[in-house]
Amino acid sequence: MNSIEFNAKTYFDAIYARPVILEAKKLTQSFKHGKTERTILNQLDLKIHKREFICVIGPSGCGKSTFSRIVAGLDPYSSGELLVDGQAIEGPSPERGMVFQGYTLFPWKTVKENVMFGPLMKGASNASAESSAREWIDIIGLEKYQDQYPHQLSGGMKQRVAIARALVNEPKILLMDEPFGALDPHTRQKMQKHLMDLWQNIDITIIFVTHDMDEAILLADRIVALKANPGEIKEIIEVDLPRPRNPELMLTPEFKRLRERVDFLVHAQEDELDPALENLPKIPRMTQVSTHK
Repeated sequence: MNSIEFNAKTYFDAIYARPVILEAKKLTQSFKHGKTERTILNQLDLKIHKREFICVIGPSGCGKSTFSRIVAGLDPYSSGELLVDGQAIEGPSPERGMVFQGYTLFPWKTVKENVMFGPLMKGASNASAESSAREWIDIIGLEKYQDQYPHQLSGGMKQRVAIARALVNEPKILLMDEPFGALDPHTRQKMQKHLMDLWQNIDITIIFVTHDMDEAILLADRIVALKANPGEIKEIIEVDLPRPRNPELMLTPEFKRLRERVDFLVHAQEDELDPALENLPKIPRMTQVSTHK
């Protein structure tokens, strides 16, 4: 790694000089069930700047997906503030696109029709929606498949269509909740590269939820590490690695240093998260087949 070519301080100073596009102030979400109340997110304070790539990580139950759904306007929050360009989020909006892990395409629509759906819902003419859809289908490299249906596509293709369907609405923020979690490692790696290429060439801020620590380090400008019970920001890590990044970077001492730090943040409290795992019962013998020779 050539440190002369990449100056982390200069890189992050430039990011922090950009306008704040998303701000959470004491953001809290709690659920009541009878007389009990469970806090999922507690007093989150976070500023995300325009065109940042943010990854959100943490142990299961820390509220990663809840946070992304609240930003998308799909779930309410109990207290605090959540602002996009200084305006409170009050529900879903085309300015905040969402891509889930599951393939959420309409199975009865073709690739082109799926991508056209958003513009049509915003009132675009059929010709305008088709033109926009074709442009994004070309960008994601699926022009040969535009008339096929989701069941005819591979997992990676489906997620590219889902990304195009979100981006065709020209959102300010793209929210991605474990979008590559169901893909095989080779396809996942290709999708990560494709996503980075998209982000570097369009005016978009990305908030990416993942369990994969290597993925977070490869993609993010900053990593927001959450702790659970309740979900709070444990640490925000600046990924001081040069771009563009590739899998070979994972072999460097700099990457391994970050990996160790992220691993500690995610797993340090795992024993506290599920006390039911502490005293597991002894399994009774239910077979005559021995594991010993």
